[in-house]
Amino acid sequence: MSIKRSRLLLRLDEALSADKRSTQSPMELHRLRAQRAMALVRQGDMSAARADLTLLHEVAFSHPNPELSAWLHLAEALVAYYTDFGPTADDRLQRALLLGRAANSTVVQAHAHGYLALQAFNQFRYEDVGRHVHEGLVIADANDGVVRSRLCLIGGIALHHAEAVEAAQVWYAKARQHASREGDDALLSALIHNSAQMRVAAVRRAELRGRSAVVAGLLPGVDSISNFDQAMGVNSLDILTPLLRAQVLVVTGDYAPALALYERFLPKALAQGLERMGSSLLADTAWCRVQLGQHEAALKQAQESELELELTRHPDDRAATFARLAQLYRQLDMGERAAPLQAQADTAFAQFDECQSRLRQALMGVVPT
Repeated sequence: MSIKRSRLLLRLDEALSADKRSTQSPMELHRLRAQRAMALVRQGDMSAARADLTLLHEVAFSHPNPELSAWLHLAEALVAYYTDFGPTADDRLQRALLLGRAANSTVVQAHAHGYLALQAFNQFRYEDVGRHVHEGLVIADANDGVVRSRLCLIGGIALHHAEAVEAAQVWYAKARQHASREGDDALLSALIHNSAQMRVAAVRRAELRGRSAVVAGLLPGVDSISNFDQAMGVNSLDILTPLLRAQVLVVTGDYAPALALYERFLPKALAQGLERMGSSLLADTAWCRVQLGQHEAALKQAQESELELELTRHPDDRAATFARLAQLYRQLDMGERAAPLQAQADTAFAQFDECQSRLRQALMGVVPT
């Protein structure tokens, strides 16, 4: 599959072209090739990225170099992350950070801090989110928009998740400024996706807690992800967009199209390492089946959702699962099963409120630059 080149990739291609290689040192070329591999991973072109990385591994085997090893660990961490969206990248990121320090490469260190902040966020180690974002911004080169856009994006995501929306927009704006200047379409795609995802998550939580929320504009926001990615040739996050659309359709009561999207895309997402979302989205699927009169299938899927909770540690996902299942059992006049689930939902939502407070505190005083 041919993938459109972003301005960032075109610039890296040009820097690696035959007429430029004669003026560059071997390490400069290795650095550029590693950066291109990382950009290709983020854009979704794994085969092209792997070709670059294979060449670099061969060089590193023949001529060991701490900076090259640092870049390789960093790039392989991205491959691991975008392959299964799980925690397997952590060890490589820590190694990249340590080797970057040994090689006195601030750019490797800043990149590593950005992705370690993302991993910390995904694993709800919220104090580490603020620490990595701050340290990354301190050491990043003032003109390195690729690194700074990543760090600012993570800060924006964290604050948006904490429902500090105005503060998040400041971080998003700075991330967009850096990414636009660099022509980093994959980062702009991630920004659009995460901003929409956080909006949908907040509305979904409000619905499950019986609170009012503004639904208008959610579907156009989700559609903008697909439109942008299609125009820019980015496909690294394409599995997530239809699931986001399904969540909006559940909130708006469009159960048949929501169920169709879940049936088509949820199994693939779970196979790609998104188990943490499994329990709440399976509960959504079961809720759709109840609304469409498929009661027997709904009960079986609700039981599957409860089993998937064993893999889910995130308070917001647990809260959403418990609340949706309680809603389902109440709908089926099974109050004896609904009551304890609702109590667990209330507890999980309280835990999530505390997580939001920790996130706001972790980024207090950190300024996006």
